[in-house]
Amino acid sequence: MKIEELKKVLNESGADNWKIIETVKHGWEFYYIKHELDQNRVTDVKTIEIIVYKNYDNDQYTGLAAATISPSETDEYIKKTVADLVAQSEYVKDRYFDLKEPQKAEETTSKELSPLADISGEFIKTMDSVNETETEDINSYEIFTSHITKRIITSKGIDVTQTYPSSMLEAVVNARTKEKDHEIELYRAFNLGTCDEKNIKDTLDKAMKYGKDRLCTTKTLAFGKIPCLFTTSDSKEIYRYFISNLNTGNIYRKTSKWQKGTPISKDIKGDKVTVKAVKYLENSSTNFDYDAEGTPVRDLTLMEEDVPVSLWGSTKFGYYLDEKDTFMITNSEFSGGTKTEEEIRKGKYLEIVEFSDFQVHPMTGDIFGEIRLAYLHEDVDGTDKVTAVSGGSVSGNMSDFIKNMLMTKEQVQYDNYKLPKITRLENVTVSGAGE
Repeated sequence: MKIEELKKVLNESGADNWKIIETVKHGWEFYYIKHELDQNRVTDVKTIEIIVYKNYDNDQYTGLAAATISPSETDEYIKKTVADLVAQSEYVKDRYFDLKEPQKAEETTSKELSPLADISGEFIKTMDSVNETETEDINSYEIFTSHITKRIITSKGIDVTQTYPSSMLEAVVNARTKEKDHEIELYRAFNLGTCDEKNIKDTLDKAMKYGKDRLCTTKTLAFGKIPCLFTTSDSKEIYRYFISNLNTGNIYRKTSKWQKGTPISKDIKGDKVTVKAVKYLENSSTNFDYDAEGTPVRDLTLMEEDVPVSLWGSTKFGYYLDEKDTFMITNSEFSGGTKTEEEIRKGKYLEIVEFSDFQVHPMTGDIFGEIRLAYLHEDVDGTDKVTAVSGGSVSGNMSDFIKNMLMTKEQVQYDNYKLPKITRLENVTVSGAGE
């Protein structure tokens, strides 16, 4: 069924509003063992997501239901699916809300797309040039490159189309002793627009060093409370906490208590965080003109030095909070750091570079993670003594850490997050079994 025919079916279905998201993905995939190509394939996938909205009880409530269909389905199947969705919408009802009217994006972030052959070739060339040794090397890697075209259509008249590149690289690094009696592997994943040679090689170089050091660690001590430095992509979890608490849905549900114009904490002695929604970040995989609802994306300051000034989120919760100019953020930037790397690396601290898993609960702020590799730094007679340790775990709460958190002025980018290169949290509880 063509889109115009689907629109007609939806208009005649009894739904008060509807939305169609048509996604076409052209992809190239490569699977390598060591540096030998094991298999490759080309993918072409087209999906259509349908969302229907129906108002109930004299427009006191709005119900919705959604389904994803293949464009190859029969007309009868699609008509039945739409009818079923309208009926199902009665079972998922919230307060009344309306969809947005069409708005035009201020300026486009779209660039001319490079052919998938060129993008894939850059990834392969980059992986071929990674520095390897007799004891540290690449075990395997997989490359996924794609061009994605997404069209969003609503009953209110929104009809926008955007095409963008999206890539993913997964790599497994092996490290072993010279005697080859002990071996470990580390996994790395990169989400990008296109290939970023420097970022990939730097990250894999560090992974090989971490693997080598992991083979000769001592057990992590039960430090009690100690400053911890976050210098890898795990730091994204820390900053995702800020983003979550600025979301209209979480504020409406009262899982976030943050309010515009009110500082997020009292007695701040450390650096104050500024959060921005950013429409464009170099080589991000989510540089969009419009969000998933067809609302224009724009640069917007969400929090200024620990004080929320704007909110982000879906049309639904923006409607409830009378924040009708909101949108779904695609890229985020975090700043406010006042320290150089030398200044932030002072005294005794634990630099954690590998977790089995590291999480920051987006609502409670609790942090937890098991340490696979960390470096204990101690100032001994003016010299930085470094000891590689493993085991143990970290815990604490962001509401406490915010008061004394320090950040570098220098920033790094992890796909659609741009944030301080180093983040220092004070008084993190670190458990361990070492003596």
